[in-house]
Amino acid sequence: MTDTNTTRLTTLLASKSAKRGDFVLASGRRSTLYVDCRLTAMHPEGQLLIGRVGLAALRAKGWPLDSVGGLTLGADPIAYAIAHASALAAERGDGAMVRAFTVRKEAKQHGTGKLIEGPFESGDRVVVVEDVITTGGSALKAIDAIRAAGGNIVGVLALVDRQEGGREAIEATGLEVMSLVTAADLLPLIPA
Repeated sequence: MTDTNTTRLTTLLASKSAKRGDFVLASGRRSTLYVDCRLTAMHPEGQLLIGRVGLAALRAKGWPLDSVGGLTLGADPIAYAIAHASALAAERGDGAMVRAFTVRKEAKQHGTGKLIEGPFESGDRVVVVEDVITTGGSALKAIDAIRAAGGNIVGVLALVDRQEGGREAIEATGLEVMSLVTAADLLPLIPA
């Protein structure tokens, strides 16, 4: 965490999204740390910071990309924030716009029956976004859906990595994972 925006984002996540206690996670695991990124990702300042920090991280990494998205609902505000930040940057002449999309948990049973919503296109170079990585299951489900629809995954970007094996599970599939914040970054900022 060297830049001000990343520091501000970490502080915001710690104050709005992270709690200590005894929790059962979506994975079924028990934990003394709970992180609900939606409380930050849907906050105006959170949107601003996630867009700035996420886009800067992707550009610094050099991953070629056309679109970002992941499994609804956690990935949605993160993808939208990055797309918005890319539009503002493109307006200043700083890089191309990045489109956002969402992956449904199940295909619609009406209309077109889509599993992926938004301006995703087959052949897109995609960075899968995730709010919190614990086991990696949500990101892996999104990866499968995106690949089945013709997307080329270039990497995975997590807002928070809980550092509980999810990164390793995703990387075992041959994909690189980058996180904006880790549990180790958050823990010192959360009251005991």
